Amino acid sequence: MKIAKTAGAVVTSLGLVVGMSAFAGATSGTITNNGNRSHQEINSTNDNSNTLTNDNNVGALNLNGQGAFSGSAHNRGNGSTGGASTGAASNMSSASTAISVSNPSSSAALNTPVSTGSDSASISNNGNRSSQTVNLSNTNTNTVTNTNNVGVANVNLQGASSGNASVRGNGSTGSASTGAASNSSTTTTTISVSN
Repeated sequence: MKIAKTAGAVVTSLGLVVGMSAFAGATSGTITNNGNRSHQEINSTNDNSNTLTNDNNVGALNLNGQGAFSGSAHNRGNGSTGGASTGAASNMSSASTAISVSNPSSSAALNTPVSTGSDSASISNNGNRSSQTVNLSNTNTNTVTNTNNVGVANVNLQGASSGNASVRGNGSTGSASTGAASNSSTTTTTISVSN
């Protein structure tokens, strides 16, 4: 009797990159030739936001159910009997599961240098008691979220049973023997997740 192993592997990988801004542009402002007590402002704000989300779900399930049974051997009679034996019963199963999840492209995209350009401001030739204000703001934000769920289940159920051997009779009897019953199983699981 042979019962085949069922091996299953499920891999889902979700990589999401949003908000990629490689170049925010340059800001240039000039304040010049204004009258007395004038008020001028130059305001510039550059915001770069990068978000990387990797959601990897890895599952491996190996089920192995085996049963080995040899038959019965009997010698019965009143006279001389010959030998009786049963054959060997054995099971053997081998399974190998290898899963690899990698998110190099999205990670490389997040690591791309972000440039906010070149900001410049010029103030000249303004009147007495004039007021000039320059506000330049550059903000870069990188957010990385990696969620890795890995599950492995290996179930191995084995049963081996040899039959009965009996010799019965009043005269000369031969031998009776049963065969060997054995099980063998090898399972190898390798999972690698890289972000």
